[in-house]
Amino acid sequence: MRCLLFYDITHDRIRTKIADACLDYGLDRVQYSVFTGDISRNLQEELFFKVMDLLGDETGHILLTPVCQKDWRNRSARGEMPPAALRIG
Repeated sequence: MRCLLFYDITHDRIRTKIADACLDYGLDRVQYSVFTGDISRNLQEELFFKVMDLLGDETGHILLTPVCQKDWRNRSARGEMPPAALRIG
């Protein structure tokens, strides 16, 4: 299932570790702090707990949102996106 993961984290080192975790789970970077990809609900939950653990007690916000295929196909976009982020899985 397609998901979007957004984060707003002030600590550079933690932000980098969270970005690396997203990439490790096969997500594609859409913007500096936004990733998308097709991963199972179980892996989405696992990733969310992993990034929450990486954040620890630091200040920050993380949002992981599943997106169904119908809604993903009906999205609107403007500008260039990485080719991998445009795939419909």
